[in-house]
Amino acid sequence: MRHLICFGNDLHGDDGFGPAVYRRLATLERPAGWHLFDAGTRGLDALALFQGCEEVILVDAAAPAGHPGRLAWPLPEEIAVESALPGHGSGVGYLLQALAALESAPPRLRILTAEMAAVTPFRSGLSPAVTQAVEQAAALLGRWMAGGFVLPWPLEYPK
Repeated sequence: MRHLICFGNDLHGDDGFGPAVYRRLATLERPAGWHLFDAGTRGLDALALFQGCEEVILVDAAAPAGHPGRLAWPLPEEIAVESALPGHGSGVGYLLQALAALESAPPRLRILTAEMAAVTPFRSGLSPAVTQAVEQAAALLGRWMAGGFVLPWPLEYPK
C-alpha cells in the first residue's frame, strides 16, 4: 500500500499548494495500491497516515527563497522543525521527527515541495507561480504513481 499525503492551509495563500495538488489528483484515476489524503494542517495525528504502508509521498509548500513555484525533493532532515510547543500547531518538520522516533520502521518517504512566493496569512488563493507548480506537480506525481517516472534512491538533485 502506498500513500500520497498533501499538507497545507488554503487560508494562507501559497501554503495551499498541498491541498491544491490533492484536489487536482483527486480528479484523476490512481493505480491500484495508491491512496490519496488531504492532511491539511494536521499535527501529530497525521502519524496514522504513515502506518501500514510501504511508501509515502508527502506534498507541502516550502518557504520563500527567491524562486516561487520551484519544485524540489528535499530529504526529511532538510525540513525545518517548527518552533511551536510540541503538540500545539506542530507542522510537517515536527511530524517527520516524530516519525523517525517511532520504534517501527517508517515507510520509504519522498517529499515534493513547491516554493511559495510569499507567506500570506488569512489570504486565500495561490500566486501564479505556485498555481503553475500545482499542475506540474500533479502531472509528475500522476506519472510517478503509474510507474512511468522513477526517482533515484537515495534522491539526488541539484541544490
